[in-house]
Amino acid sequence: MLRSILGPRLVVFAWGNESRGDDALGPRLAARIAMAGWSHITLIEDVQLQVEHALDLVGQDLALFIDAGMGTPAPFAFVQAVPRRFLGPSTSLGIGPEGVLEAYRQVMHDEPPPAFVLCLRGESFALEEGLSATARAHLAEAWGFLIPLLSWPGIDRWQAALTGPAEDLFPGSDARRSAAE
Repeated sequence: MLRSILGPRLVVFAWGNESRGDDALGPRLAARIAMAGWSHITLIEDVQLQVEHALDLVGQDLALFIDAGMGTPAPFAFVQAVPRRFLGPSTSLGIGPEGVLEAYRQVMHDEPPPAFVLCLRGESFALEEGLSATARAHLAEAWGFLIPLLSWPGIDRWQAALTGPAEDLFPGSDARRSAAE
């Protein structure tokens, strides 16, 4: 009963490199979420996703992954993610949301919570650059989009807000712009 009163538990992963121009979009959006002070949200910010982030999904009802992407439709894409095996070589460059979800499935022997990706379009990811003017505009639009979703999280509401199929954002294995690129 208490759980239904408090609402669903939501974990938000935001990642990116603040010293690489528009790659800072994830951390900048995370800062806005932190300032809002929602008690039902666990916020995790990192430079990149790692397999170990699968453990942060334990006990959560929903998950949101926030990143910047170079080829992302403007101003952002909001898609549902599903577990997918990471088929690439083992490196220290991190994995995508699908890999984190698959790691959860393998370690916990259970399905992960429903997960969504908000990928904001960026233009410039060069070292020592600030956010581009376009990225700042996309950040403002994404924040306006997220406020109702984070205020009243629910899978039906989130699925109704999808901007397209996951294949638009993740063709093949993982087409996201990585902070390590």
